[in-house]
Amino acid sequence: MGKNERLLADEDDTFATAARVKYYNIVIDSGQGAEITDVDGNTYIDLLASASATNTGHSHPHVVQAIQDQATKLIQYTPAYFASTNGAELAPRLTALAPISGPTELAWGNSGSDANDAIIKFARAYTGRQYIVSFTGAYHGSTYGSLSLSAVSLNMSRKIAPLLPGIVKVPFPDPWQRLAGESEDAFVDRMFKAFTLPFETYLPAEEVAAVVIEPIQGDGGIIKAPDRYLRQVVDFAHDHGILFAIDEVNQGMGRTGKWWSIQNFPGLEPDLMSVGKSLASGLPLSAVIGRQEIMESLGAPAHVFTTAGNPVTTAAAMATIDVIEQEHLLDQSRILGEKAKAFFEAEQQKYPFIGDVRMYGLDGGIDIVDPATNAPDPVATTRLIYRVFELGAIIISLRGNVLRFQPPLVITEEQLNKAFVILAQAFSELAAGQLKLPANADQIGW
Repeated sequence: MGKNERLLADEDDTFATAARVKYYNIVIDSGQGAEITDVDGNTYIDLLASASATNTGHSHPHVVQAIQDQATKLIQYTPAYFASTNGAELAPRLTALAPISGPTELAWGNSGSDANDAIIKFARAYTGRQYIVSFTGAYHGSTYGSLSLSAVSLNMSRKIAPLLPGIVKVPFPDPWQRLAGESEDAFVDRMFKAFTLPFETYLPAEEVAAVVIEPIQGDGGIIKAPDRYLRQVVDFAHDHGILFAIDEVNQGMGRTGKWWSIQNFPGLEPDLMSVGKSLASGLPLSAVIGRQEIMESLGAPAHVFTTAGNPVTTAAAMATIDVIEQEHLLDQSRILGEKAKAFFEAEQQKYPFIGDVRMYGLDGGIDIVDPATNAPDPVATTRLIYRVFELGAIIISLRGNVLRFQPPLVITEEQLNKAFVILAQAFSELAAGQLKLPANADQIGW
């Protein structure tokens, strides 16, 4: 038995099943750039980037130095009562990057979950309305508010009702909703009709505070909403005094080749937005950012946390922004993203089990399907990702049959090419019928 197995066996009796989505039996010990190493010394190319929480890579020297320097000065003094140097400097820097015109403010949190809770709080306070509209396929977090907004896994609502009241869900316009032979325009029209149906039948628009959406869904399958659809949603919201709020936790901080995924929709601006994950290169820091008048609709202590925006995490965030800017990671994401798109589209031509390929910078969702029916094939997907793991790379599945391709933005072209070789081998072996399911296949994935 290796050290991975021993540690996992030791942990097993004391770690709750609900707290981890299982994929591979490894214990990660270290990481550098776009590679991670387990406790047995096996090194893997990371194609997950800690769920898009380490866009600047693992243990980036500039981020590490910022953390170390700050830790020798002051690790924590609660921002609930007093500002610290890094937090005071980070707030104007981050709000200046936000895709929101006019005066903008933020409030700190510890995770994307509480940032999405904050959207609910501030939207209700500012509008005086109770209802929030969110979308199927959404993942917004695991606190009660953010979980109530989510709709990606039944285990996120099973056994724990009642959830937060006043949440109404509408269909996200994902590719699996599109009918055979349906044009893009017809699809958008049908999906927008589904969006407006609640407002026409049981949901008074004048009682709705906000529409909350991931412009590009993350855990729902890496799916960009059609441009015209999202513009219609925004227009409808603003015509009815409803706030337009976006979740940038997964897709922000350069992931799509732009600072924010909403910037893939020119001319659209949110009223409120949530940020987390890669904001501090994976350290626990989040923010809700919004128009000043909205952010001033609540008084303290409506959204304060003992450790939110502490000296160390804000130092890491300052360094993270430095790295993204100085190493031109937005350009890196776009350039290498085009290379990845070309690779997956070439493989798609070879293998009928590769369905839709969606790539937005270094941010991809690749569907694995049954060639005979074009239906999702989670069994083949599990065989693939496990073989990729055996060959030396980490990639996981979403929705059972979607390959989640989100490497750190610092991945080198050489590392990316190595990953392509691994993926190509796994695709080839699947086509040849050579891949078997792992023994724990029934435990793998969402």
